[in-house]
Amino acid sequence: MSFLDYLKDKRFFLSFYLMTLLFVSLLFFLSSTNQNIINIIIYLNVSCCLFVSMYVIIGYFYRRKFYQELVELVQSRQEESLALFPKTQKHEQSLFLNVLKKILTNYNAQLQKLYDEKRDQQEFILSWIHEVKLPIAASRLLIDNSEGKSTDIIVDKFEDELNKIEHYVEQALYYSRIDAFSKDYFITEISINIIIKNSVKKYAKWFINKGIHFQIQDEEPFVHSDSKWLGFIIDQIIANSIKYTDEGGKVSCLFEEDDKEIRVLIHDNGIGIQSEDIHRVFEKGFTGSTGRNDTKSTGMGLYLANQLAHKLGHDITIDSKAGNFTTVTIHFPKIRNYYQMG
Repeated sequence: MSFLDYLKDKRFFLSFYLMTLLFVSLLFFLSSTNQNIINIIIYLNVSCCLFVSMYVIIGYFYRRKFYQELVELVQSRQEESLALFPKTQKHEQSLFLNVLKKILTNYNAQLQKLYDEKRDQQEFILSWIHEVKLPIAASRLLIDNSEGKSTDIIVDKFEDELNKIEHYVEQALYYSRIDAFSKDYFITEISINIIIKNSVKKYAKWFINKGIHFQIQDEEPFVHSDSKWLGFIIDQIIANSIKYTDEGGKVSCLFEEDDKEIRVLIHDNGIGIQSEDIHRVFEKGFTGSTGRNDTKSTGMGLYLANQLAHKLGHDITIDSKAGNFTTVTIHFPKIRNYYQMG
């Protein structure tokens, strides 16, 4: 900070001081009959100007340290700028620095959030690419080993691999649209039975190939939700049930209802979830010991299902016993409770 800049900051004080000095001098001149009044006024003005000059010069060197440290901080490339702020010398500076610290803290928090989201997206993309490469590689093997096999068998195998690719692509699509969810949903009364049956038809080949039996309760409850997004949620849960249920297993769907909500329970007698993992299954990218044993798991299915369910005003809970069963429950609040929640 130059001395001229400091004087510019003091311009209102100096202007007020000069007007006050002029007023006092004029008052002395008009009210005094002393012949030496001119000399007295000159002496008064010189003395006062000397005192105010000393005040300004001393003040400049006192303030100069603070501004120099601030300029050095601005010009430096230090990341931990909050810890390097100079010590304030007056209340006004303290207020400005507190505002600046608050802005920087919010900025750093938002920047860290963006870094975390970017890292999560990169991890998801890498896992997703690994997943998609598997059915592609399997398709190439089918081509290389197609000699002597009937067209029907090859087409059937190709269809299986295409269904897997379609599932992974759909998951990536919904993941990319989750932040724009509020622009693309419409709550209506829908039949949960139809949504589940459509999902089962979608994964019919998976059920057949693993010999998994599906059973659904003979009821048709209606819930308030968005059919497209709810269909995706159901898809993720059923796909997980198929993936982690051994051949010849069973997946069933039950409905429960009370005064507050309708519950959809999707139950399988698969490998289950370890007790230490069950409270983390909805975390982004978490696969647990079960997912680590399955090299094709990204840990995004239940995360996406849970995120979308909450956006729709639903809730998802999970109960499981390792080596025995897993039950995923979707909670649909009844209409009067739904609007109270909203």
